[in-house]
Amino acid sequence: MRIFELNNSNKLILSIDDVSKILSINKESAKVTVNRYVQNEQLIRLKRNFYITPANYDKLNEEDFFRLANVIQVPSYISLTSALSYYNISTQQMQGVIESIALKRTKTIKVKNIEFRFLMIKKELYSDFVFENEFFIATPEKSLTDVIYLSSLSRYSCDFDAMDFNKINMTKVNQIIEQTNKKAKSFWETICKRYKI
Repeated sequence: MRIFELNNSNKLILSIDDVSKILSINKESAKVTVNRYVQNEQLIRLKRNFYITPANYDKLNEEDFFRLANVIQVPSYISLTSALSYYNISTQQMQGVIESIALKRTKTIKVKNIEFRFLMIKKELYSDFVFENEFFIATPEKSLTDVIYLSSLSRYSCDFDAMDFNKINMTKVNQIIEQTNKKAKSFWETICKRYKI
């Protein structure tokens, strides 16, 4: 077995082309090899043609999981409680769950012990995210706005008591909320009254 060569690669996520180059085999042989390695649990399939070794998977930290989420569904960005917790705005932390906003579809993908949740929003609301530390993540204000918007549609649930609203630029939140819809604006007004924002 040549799995050690894949483990020693400096790439976290391996494509079929990467496997082909690392093992010096053609692309068709690489496809057969990765399928065999996945069946033998020597590789973990993230999505079609993208893999990670169990040894590398076991070493992943929060930011690495964010990078994986960005690869599993393209385009997407980290948001909602995952981002709010990352920014230390919310003390609510969902163990084993990474939440993202996506354009294509709402879906959940389980990779070993982690659940990657992708919630779809309208294209015109797919904004206000940044690329830092090699992953896309919503700004703190957009993370909160995504929570408000999806909660107003009964598509998301969040513990607002766990949030420190003082860490967020409310002017920016209000600007982003203005781009949403009546339901989200009304929901946000209710939150503002309840928490005296």
